[in-house]
Amino acid sequence: MAGKQERLEELRKEMLNDKSLPLGNSALVFGEGSINTDVMFIGEAPGFYEDRLGRPFVGRAGQLLDKLVKEIGWKREDVYITNIVKRRPPENRDPLPEEIEAYAPYLASEIEILNPRIIAPLGRFSMNYFLPTAKISRDQGKAFILGERLLVPLYHPAAALRSTEVLVELRESFKKLPDIVSGKILASENFSAKKELPSSQRSLF
Repeated sequence: MAGKQERLEELRKEMLNDKSLPLGNSALVFGEGSINTDVMFIGEAPGFYEDRLGRPFVGRAGQLLDKLVKEIGWKREDVYITNIVKRRPPENRDPLPEEIEAYAPYLASEIEILNPRIIAPLGRFSMNYFLPTAKISRDQGKAFILGERLLVPLYHPAAALRSTEVLVELRESFKKLPDIVSGKILASENFSAKKELPSSQRSLF
């Protein structure tokens, strides 16, 4: 059986060859990072710099993400970073529901290959894919039990660049991640009972 890296490369090639995927005029920005990570960060879609360089989270928001990861004693290469939609929407607009749905099966495969213990959606679009009724201002920084994984929604770093208050909250939420990984806050109120997911999301877990 092929290893994780080989399977991810096969998945990337499959996406490149899938002409049915929307936003085909922009570059494919596949995920990157440790294939054995405990934590998988999932944004919504690439932006200008990601489209130009073909890498996720390399613009200002990505630089802040790197800084926050470093502040908790980790390195970018210790985690895995990707987006649901893997091509840039025009003018950096929000991804459309049909675009998210089109790319979702590939995200499901990416998650299956990596098998992370914790998924950290960045921003409301990524969070609402997994938790359709969640609110980012209310639920970011909390840990939800979904199947065999934990889901820890976080503010998108781009939002933190626009608001000092959001940055403070995001930084505090990041500080919890090592304890969530280690299980030290297993009994914390941050944990919520498993909620039933729509059928389109169940396959991810």
